[in-house]
Amino acid sequence: MNRLIAALFGVLLLVFVGSTMMFIVDQRQFALVFALGEIRSVKSEPGLYFKLPPPFQNVRYYDKRILTIDTPDAERVQTSEKKNLQIDSFIKWRIADPRVFYQSFGTVVRPGSVPERAADDRLAALVRDAMQQAINKRTINDVTSRERDKIMEEVRAAVQERVKTLGVEIVDVRLKRVDFVPEISEAVFRRMEAERKRVANEQRAGGAAEGEKIRADADRQREVILAEAYREAQRIKGEGDAQATALYAQAFSANPEFAAFYRSLEAYRQSFKSRNDVMVLDPSSEFFRYMRNPGATGTRR
Repeated sequence: MNRLIAALFGVLLLVFVGSTMMFIVDQRQFALVFALGEIRSVKSEPGLYFKLPPPFQNVRYYDKRILTIDTPDAERVQTSEKKNLQIDSFIKWRIADPRVFYQSFGTVVRPGSVPERAADDRLAALVRDAMQQAINKRTINDVTSRERDKIMEEVRAAVQERVKTLGVEIVDVRLKRVDFVPEISEAVFRRMEAERKRVANEQRAGGAAEGEKIRADADRQREVILAEAYREAQRIKGEGDAQATALYAQAFSANPEFAAFYRSLEAYRQSFKSRNDVMVLDPSSEFFRYMRNPGATGTRR
């Protein structure tokens, strides 16, 4: 019985010791193997590994995934126009070299936990400093619209240059929100409103000038069209008068007496057009020839 208990105890001891000599590295982790406080190896590939039992060797884990530092409070940053802005940003980073990271910060990052506070504070301070430098030399319009992407890339590159010796890689830096501080918001809004009104007035003035130009061109075209139409009408009228004159001449030459009679009728029509017209003539004058004798023919008297 005692031998059975001893054997069972020996088996349990071997199982316990064997379990302390094995460790599993998840695909989301780095594993640092320490021997008496010194780093012996770094395991970056997932799988089952073996080591000496504690205290000869032990393992510490670091997160391989991209981590986020999201500052809870917005930072106040001044632009080149001496205007204060409230910048809310976040940082995406990951451990690039776990050996160097441990030497820089000396803290374990366990699965499912957040990065060590010292690393968070160090990176947040570096991003804050780079953000100040990038925004201090730009205007409000640059920060809010025109160069926003350029600012984020500039900050990321600047911070990456300063943390490359810490075993850290800055994946991205993003501006979540850019607001005016309360004391200048009203003034900025008034200035923006005045600027929009100025642009609107310029657009209206340009539209009015363009309208006057179009109307002037239309009036000119109208005058040209009317002049050309009048000229064409006069030409056609002249041709018609010439043809009528030729026809009259042809008809009158065929019968001179009829021509004289027709001209006298035209003279009568023009002379007695109105009832108020008054003429003082000798009744025996040639003008009343056809009135005195409507059937008269032959030589005039």
